Amino acid sequence: MSLPPYARLLGLRVEPGDTGVPRLVMPFGSAVTGRPGFVHGGAIGGLVEMAAVAALRHALGDEDVRIKPINLTVDYMRGGRDRDTLAEGIVVRLGTRIANVEAFAWQEARDRPIAAARINFLLSR
Repeated sequence: MSLPPYARLLGLRVEPGDTGVPRLVMPFGSAVTGRPGFVHGGAIGGLVEMAAVAALRHALGDEDVRIKPINLTVDYMRGGRDRDTLAEGIVVRLGTRIANVEAFAWQEARDRPIAAARINFLLSR
């Protein structure tokens, strides 16, 4: 699966998730550091956006569809510490022209997310 160039800047890698949806892992490092010992909020926002893109690409399969984000809302729940951050997306609705995707980022435990996002995409088939 290929992700946008921003994913490389964040150092993201794709792993298989428990449910078959791609899981993204963002290692902690100087490229994603905010205040000392914490992940920058923009990097977390980028991670959940890329997780949503990966989930949507997975749901579309081999279909040749151009996707464009319409809007993105991120809820930050707690600070990301100096460790790997994981994220997965869930396609809530996949229509002909619009897709709605949710994404969650966590560190120690999936049931304690550090951020959640809702993203609407325009699909050009």
